[in-house]
Amino acid sequence: MARSDLIINLVKAGVKGDAADVRATAEAIAADERAKKHTGVADRITRALNTTKPMNGNTQSRPGLRVRDGSGGIHRREPTRSINELYLEPFVRSACDELIEEQRRADVLRAHGLEPRHRILLAGPPGNGKTSLAEALAYELALPLFTVRYEAVVTSYLGETALRLKRLFDFVRTEPCVLFFDEFDAIGKERGDIHETGEIKRVVTTLLLQLDDLPSYCVLVGATNHPELLDRATWRRFEIRLNLDTPSAKQMTSYFSDNLRIFEETPGYTAKRLFEAVNPNNFSEAENFFLDVKRRIALAQGERDLRSILDERVKAFNERRYLPDEGDKDE
Repeated sequence: MARSDLIINLVKAGVKGDAADVRATAEAIAADERAKKHTGVADRITRALNTTKPMNGNTQSRPGLRVRDGSGGIHRREPTRSINELYLEPFVRSACDELIEEQRRADVLRAHGLEPRHRILLAGPPGNGKTSLAEALAYELALPLFTVRYEAVVTSYLGETALRLKRLFDFVRTEPCVLFFDEFDAIGKERGDIHETGEIKRVVTTLLLQLDDLPSYCVLVGATNHPELLDRATWRRFEIRLNLDTPSAKQMTSYFSDNLRIFEETPGYTAKRLFEAVNPNNFSEAENFFLDVKRRIALAQGERDLRSILDERVKAFNERRYLPDEGDKDE
């Protein structure tokens, strides 16, 4: 049996004659049934949606449906990075493994009247793998990764952002997925902030309602560089909260060691020595360094050895990495 709230929403949409809401809710019910391994029921619902004549006899597609159904605020892609490719602290990896197991064995939990956890908050400085971890969770769960496009959701019109946010969540409920909110503090701000307008308070209230109603087959991953800005009620909605801090020297050395193994030539550097020479602040900088090396190797077409390219890239990286900061200027 599908969730009672979905059935109630379906009845309401049918009474109002809202064909778009009927379809969205029916798709959500089909996704819920499929997540419970009730594929026969899910397939029957899908066939009914595809063969039944639309309400009011309107057989033509409606213009602007992507804006109305919330899909315009979503960037969808298939994940390609597994969790084994990431360099995670043991407590982070353990928490993620637990989430993955609960989602994969959701039918066992439901047989005991329980739901798998499905809301996780990732906090920490930029460049330390929050986006990569969201993709890895989607990969391990064999689900599409939906990334929220704020430019299609946030608007200056009064009340419109909250409405678009609701439509976005309505669309997301139509299939199992991993929904990724980067810079989650942009819409989950503390409502008590005296510098914020009433509009952000309406948005946060809508967000809280949508988080509560999000079915467990949709895994929500929020990422923030500023967890202190989050509304306290928003913070409590997340069942798992993890801090991805600046990587340790051990993590970075492992990262450099694995990347050096890719090259066929002898690098002339140990992983530890190269790491200390580059001294990246985070995984993003380290990844950019190795991408730069690979570009130089490809363009050299065998005319230069790996050691000379590494020497050059180390020098270039350290010359370009620092830009003057406002705080460094003389008063």
